[in-house]
Amino acid sequence: MDERTAGSPVASVEAVFREERGRLLAALVRRFGDLDLAEEVTSEAVEAALARWPVEGVPPSPGGWLVTTARRKAVDRLRRDQVLATRLALLRVEAERAGPVPAAEAGAGGELPDERLLLFFTCAHPALAAEDRAALTLHCLAGLTTPEVARTFLVRPATMAKRITRAKRKIREARIPFRVPGADEWPERLPGVLQVVYSIFTEGYAASAGPHLQRLDLAEEAIRLARILRRLLPREREVAGLLGLVLLVHARRGARTGPEGEPVLLHEQDRARWDRPMIQEGLGLVPVALTGGPPGPYGVQAAIAALHDEAPSLEATDWPQVVALYDVLLALAPSPVVALNRAVAVAMRDGPRAGLALLDELAGEPLLRDHHPYPAARADLLHRLGRHAEAAESYREALDLAGTEPERALLRRRLEAARRRER
Repeated sequence: MDERTAGSPVASVEAVFREERGRLLAALVRRFGDLDLAEEVTSEAVEAALARWPVEGVPPSPGGWLVTTARRKAVDRLRRDQVLATRLALLRVEAERAGPVPAAEAGAGGELPDERLLLFFTCAHPALAAEDRAALTLHCLAGLTTPEVARTFLVRPATMAKRITRAKRKIREARIPFRVPGADEWPERLPGVLQVVYSIFTEGYAASAGPHLQRLDLAEEAIRLARILRRLLPREREVAGLLGLVLLVHARRGARTGPEGEPVLLHEQDRARWDRPMIQEGLGLVPVALTGGPPGPYGVQAAIAALHDEAPSLEATDWPQVVALYDVLLALAPSPVVALNRAVAVAMRDGPRAGLALLDELAGEPLLRDHHPYPAARADLLHRLGRHAEAAESYREALDLAGTEPERALLRRRLEAARRRER
């Protein structure tokens, strides 16, 4: 039996590390104020667990064991480092002033409170570049290694290592605080956190490049992060909306590709293959996201996804309601991509000619210039209207822009079909 099989000490360490890494890092960062130090002693604590647990057995509180071990290693390292000795003394003074952690905050079993929120907000700080935010979130909170994050962004590991190092340096040099924002900062900062998680999910749902249409591992990491946020922020309706949205969309994953990995469009999908338990969980979050105040963008998108998942077929979808929700979304978060999706919904409600007219109004939008779903949607509507020569031209444009090979293969087939009709 492989040592990594379920039930082995090594598997136990890996399972605990995967679940506890963000919590452990956050506790250490808050205690020592140094992300690099926190990562180093976290790795050392896991190495110690790998050496001791197979002999001594997995402790009753494995997460607490890792926290205690990592803290001791951090203190030992600071004591050895003359440059950092002063920092340790200051930390002791601050700890004495702050007093002990109240029992109500200690959590079950006397463990530290869950402090991952401070890492969410630090990794998603607006002072960091957008690509650095997602990379740092995947590295620190999802626990992906630097090579794994590099594969996510289709760059070399050395390039990603420099990107992560740059983000950490920015945090250090700009003195970005490791803390959860105050109430006055909350409305400004929470959307950035949600956007990072949603961007990770979007790349997993529809990869921007590569041999596969979906990156299921990446989408599942984003869902895991959204679940953590939901547990940490149970009263935030947009957090519920984000989790509901990603669950309702990810529930279709098994039907979105064929046996060879080829894309299967919504109207062709076998809805019996959709993940019904995941849909039910997502549906339960939609009312939470939409009640108690004005709706947010993620709650509205979750409601749109719910209408798709509840419909027995594409034709039976409540397209008037979908269009109405896109109207709300456009008012909340106007963007050419939302307008594109609304135009497609209008085409389903009112016919291809109405949808095409709306798409043509978006022709000059810079953000859609390199967005292959725009010419692909336009080609589909032209094809339905019998304008096959124009459809072929739009399919060629979409083919030039598509990033994944499965999408390119689908567009090639549609281009050939349009050419045959053109003749």
